[in-house]
Amino acid sequence: MGLTPRAAERVSRESATVPFDVAARGVNADWGTDYDGKQMQRWAEHYGQKVAACQERERRAFAKGRHPAGPGNGAEVLAVGMDGGRVQEREKDEQTQSRWHEDKVLTISSYRKEPAQEPGGDPEPVRQVTSYVGTMQDSDRFGQLARVEAERRGIRQAQEVVVIGDGAAWIDTIAGKHFACHERIIDYYHVSERLEECAKGTEPVDEAKRRCVAERLKSHLYEGKVGLVIRWIQEKAEALGAVREKDPPGHPRRVLWEHLGYLQRHQEHMDYPRYRANGWPIGSGVVESGVKLFNKRVKGTEQFWNEDGAESILALRGLYLSQDDRWNHYWLCGRLLREAA
Repeated sequence: MGLTPRAAERVSRESATVPFDVAARGVNADWGTDYDGKQMQRWAEHYGQKVAACQERERRAFAKGRHPAGPGNGAEVLAVGMDGGRVQEREKDEQTQSRWHEDKVLTISSYRKEPAQEPGGDPEPVRQVTSYVGTMQDSDRFGQLARVEAERRGIRQAQEVVVIGDGAAWIDTIAGKHFACHERIIDYYHVSERLEECAKGTEPVDEAKRRCVAERLKSHLYEGKVGLVIRWIQEKAEALGAVREKDPPGHPRRVLWEHLGYLQRHQEHMDYPRYRANGWPIGSGVVESGVKLFNKRVKGTEQFWNEDGAESILALRGLYLSQDDRWNHYWLCGRLLREAA
């Protein structure tokens, strides 16, 4: 592509952090050149495709039973987080007629346990290093990428491993297929939001009473009394009757029955007192923040992507965001440039 290794790293770094036009202005100011955003895009997508190709080779190797080696020392706790973001593509989906497509984001974080500050208190999970993977690929391939990254981060060496998510069906499938022997946790704060919606469904007018109901439900949830919460919601749902076809979205009947089903499906993954006592994180804030970090680069009303272009920038962005120095290692080794030659 006509760039030195140092220049290629600079172009990729700029393009992984800001839109191409902005990246071009930064490079031109330093280099005394007059490149435009299109040229930056061509370079960045070229190098991003190389990073994505490396990930794809590792995924295929994993499918054949070849796993990356983990670290010498395992983390005290390793937390695997998965969530989805949104990317606007140039072409509309034939079925939905929408340009918005889902990108999938993985975070893997190591934690150490800080001793409880008060007698009888819970140990505090302190996050250390987080790595990131973002992709436009389907959930099956994403699941394999997630397992490859977990192997690299030391899932076999870690003392304890937890998988945290919001309970979306595709996350459940991946957790069952690739992380079946590890503890699963449904994000406490996501469930709390659902309980607030249930409170609104039972108290649509009296805001003060609604807040009291929501706080009581969340308190029961935090204390591990999920069965009590389920019984309360079920009683309220049955009192309103079955969902009717004419009920609009957001109708109390729909809200209560939907969230009741969710709680019943995931009840076994909501033992928050035990999770806290073990010093485990109970929220998926890290991966939700990760989605925002990817969105900051690829999501915007004026940003339109084709799938290959989005995939290449997501690959660069994940490499750049990861906190284990893999960005510098990747470029210093000259790996990308040797493959591009």
